[in-house]
Amino acid sequence: MNFNLNIYLDHFGLNRRPFTLVPDPDFMFWSRAHKKAKAILEYGLISRSPITLVTGEVGSGKTTLLRDLLQNIGDELLIGLISNATATDRSDLMRLILGALGEEIREEDSYATLNRRLEELLVEEYSKGRRVVLIFDEAQNLGQESLENLRMLTNINFADHELVQLVLVGQPELRDIIMRSDMTQLAQRISASVFLPRLTDVDVETYITHRLNIAGAQHQIFLPETFAKIRQATGGIPRLINQLCDFALLYAFELGVQTVDETAIQEVLDDNLFFCAGRGNPLRLVQAEQAPRLDSDEMK
Repeated sequence: MNFNLNIYLDHFGLNRRPFTLVPDPDFMFWSRAHKKAKAILEYGLISRSPITLVTGEVGSGKTTLLRDLLQNIGDELLIGLISNATATDRSDLMRLILGALGEEIREEDSYATLNRRLEELLVEEYSKGRRVVLIFDEAQNLGQESLENLRMLTNINFADHELVQLVLVGQPELRDIIMRSDMTQLAQRISASVFLPRLTDVDVETYITHRLNIAGAQHQIFLPETFAKIRQATGGIPRLINQLCDFALLYAFELGVQTVDETAIQEVLDDNLFFCAGRGNPLRLVQAEQAPRLDSDEMK
């Protein structure tokens, strides 16, 4: 069976899919909250904040925000990005850090050896006029002990200058961990912090229109009546908006119409193709007999 991933693009006059689940800085929507988050993130780096904290709901745009930052990083920073990391002990954590900074590591190296290599690397980069920034995406997965070990890294200094900065990015539970009474020392090292909220009603309409325009839309595809329903179903989470809108375009294509109305949105919800944020259900695909008949299929 042949699958055409561009199944509905020609139908709507689009040059790329506007609602994919892959974070893409080209589609970055700068709501007021996202602009604020970007400014605080940049402030944290410029001001040499020991720890910068970025939290938000799943799919709120945290990873896309990071990718935008990484695209605009200058040569004065050496970035180590650790995504979805889990560490069993401090040696394991140190291996993740050194690997992210491009260092060769050996499993048999002790923690003392690994720690010394990191300190040497930090001093070397400092002598070159460069600062090292470690970014941990989905940092809530690290757990309390690893977060405390990270805090200890901010004590590494040379000539009264801290040699490493941390950016912790994660879901709201990361903030809950840091706010524990026994995590006070870590919390006190956070000099910049921002939370990415859900999109507002106005933001949802602007967000959808923005992504369609980037994808080459020449006419209004989603009718005004759809925006409130999309906001209600997704809770204003960008990733969920993308899922719902992508299926809605697929339904409209199957019907041979050029616009998406409220009925199309409701049909997607009724067919259980989409997990609603408000219901808290996990994503599940419909059974084969429930799916609309299409000339071609598109798998998410």
